[in-house]
Amino acid sequence: MNLITFIDYAGTFVFAISGVLAGVERKFDLFGVFILGFVTAVGGGTLRDMLIGGTPVGWMKNEIYVYIIMAALPTCYVIKNTILELKKSFFLFDTIGIGLFTVLGIQKTLSFGLSPLIAVMMGVVSAVFGGVIRDVLSTQVPLIFRKEIYAFACLAGGVLYLVCDYFYTENFAIIVSILTVIVIRILAIRYKWSVPYNP
Repeated sequence: MNLITFIDYAGTFVFAISGVLAGVERKFDLFGVFILGFVTAVGGGTLRDMLIGGTPVGWMKNEIYVYIIMAALPTCYVIKNTILELKKSFFLFDTIGIGLFTVLGIQKTLSFGLSPLIAVMMGVVSAVFGGVIRDVLSTQVPLIFRKEIYAFACLAGGVLYLVCDYFYTENFAIIVSILTVIVIRILAIRYKWSVPYNP
């Protein structure tokens, strides 16, 4: 298993967990929790694939994505009480997820021969739109529409990926990009950074 495949599977799993957690916290039934985990995990990638013409979309060509999402459901229920006691657990899984999916979106878009600019845009789409669908279905204002730094972290990580991939190795670029997204999100929450908005 190469690094990209591992990141793909890991990103799917952590995003599925973030969706399942949102459903559990909203007291959805088992089916509702699974649907929320599913759309969180594959929603952004599905939209990206449709936009770049990569159909059938990724999870339809490889059933392992469905199995990974299904595995997230019992995982969350087994350790549900522990996870829900950790107030920052949802934030942690979501942050790791957007870092992983930013890189995946860029990688796949570039493989279709599209420009670096479009690749970064699709990296952001891959990272944030699963969460947008999750938040809408769980009746919350999506993070991307709030003033806290979210999509900007993905954008910064995506640009840094292109720079590092040009000057260094692909694996180095992947690690730096993911860490950049995670660190920006953590610092933004810690120091209450936000983007400008109209009052």
